[in-house]
Amino acid sequence: MGFTAFVDGQEGTTGLRIHEYLAQRRDIEVLRIAPEHRKDAAERARLLNAADVAFLCLPDAAAREAAAMVTNPKTCLIDASTAHRTLPDWVFGLPELAPGQRERIRQSKRIANPGCHASAFILLLRPLVDAGLVPASLPVSAGSITGFSGGGKKMIEQYEAGREPALASPRPYGLTLAHKHVPEMMAHTGLTVAPLFQPVVSNFYKGLAVSVPLHLSQLAKGSSAESVHTALAGHYDGERFVRVMPLRDPATLEDGFFDVQACNDTNRVDIFVFANDRQVLLMARLDNLGKGASGAAVQSMNVHLGVDEGLGL
Repeated sequence: MGFTAFVDGQEGTTGLRIHEYLAQRRDIEVLRIAPEHRKDAAERARLLNAADVAFLCLPDAAAREAAAMVTNPKTCLIDASTAHRTLPDWVFGLPELAPGQRERIRQSKRIANPGCHASAFILLLRPLVDAGLVPASLPVSAGSITGFSGGGKKMIEQYEAGREPALASPRPYGLTLAHKHVPEMMAHTGLTVAPLFQPVVSNFYKGLAVSVPLHLSQLAKGSSAESVHTALAGHYDGERFVRVMPLRDPATLEDGFFDVQACNDTNRVDIFVFANDRQVLLMARLDNLGKGASGAAVQSMNVHLGVDEGLGL
């Protein structure tokens, strides 16, 4: 049996990439809105309610408005905006989050797609909080470096025009310490203190890496680099799209530099633990347009529909 899908906001970076994924699928009929009706609320509502799965690739306010248009109880919404990621009646679209998360995604008609930085951060910290190695009250710091595609069409145009000298070097942002991903980073790790998060955008198209430095003395008594690595490896054992690399990954240390873009064009997350006898550096990399956005949305759709989780990915 085939399924129908509609992308509300199909002209944006995430929407376009979802269309690319769905174009490969014989089991999905993509419903499309005529260009002249893109802002026609009645036509959008018709297509939203006609779809088995509707992706919302819209700003937060518009995503809330679109969600309110859906009256068909059979329509599953997958929202790529920030609007619903911490609401209790929306399921967080990260199948690897915790035991039972896939079943929650399968049963729900309201799925909130994770943010790109947040996905990497949560995948690093949630298993360690659950295992009791990282205290929930620990003030955690995190840094992230990302390609410019995460900034959307306007930022992509700025970088590709190549006319602004300031864009040639990495640019830290989120300097108000209120990045929009922080609430979900807390809500879905179990941390009770907001992490101090410092993102950096740089002059490459896509790829993302989040780093979390930890002092072993801040962790549960007896914690070691080995116990941290074992907890992560155990949590993701058998996961199709999460790969825990060897402790102090020899290949990376031999080169001496971390490749932020090594997961590009995949739906994979690579997790690393670097360490000495006092400190641990956790790192996770992903494609910010893949597992960090559109790929994650399609993965959640697959889980919800009960088809092969990796279909089209």
